[in-house]
Amino acid sequence: MKDTLRPGITYEHRFVVPSSKTVPALYPEAEEFLAMPEVFATGFLVGFLEWACIKAINPYLDWPAEQTVGTHVDVSHEAATPPGLEVTAKVELIEVSGRKLVFAVEAHDGVEIISRGRHERFVIVRERFDAKLMTKRGRV
Repeated sequence: MKDTLRPGITYEHRFVVPSSKTVPALYPEAEEFLAMPEVFATGFLVGFLEWACIKAINPYLDWPAEQTVGTHVDVSHEAATPPGLEVTAKVELIEVSGRKLVFAVEAHDGVEIISRGRHERFVIVRERFDAKLMTKRGRV
């Protein structure tokens, strides 16, 4: 991590919602999901917010040797967004505690706010992380 990784970093990320990021596409194996409306899925919304946080801080890491993983998500999903609309995530790094990073996050679909909340990430050294995964895989 670079010394410049400090609270106050902001980032805005935009994405046009395709049909492949809607509720029926989330788990096409589940008939319950297939029967639901074709709107931006909460699972994909969370991933989009994570993506914005990652893009916000990658310049402040020794990327790709250092990366971040999501450790906590506490966000609302307040409004449905149909495919074709552009969503915008606005994220701000509000806390750095060792390798733990806390973000305030918000998303808007051009019509209304669709999400707001907090997201936590943890800085990892990819090589060490992968070694731990290999050990875990060996136990299965």
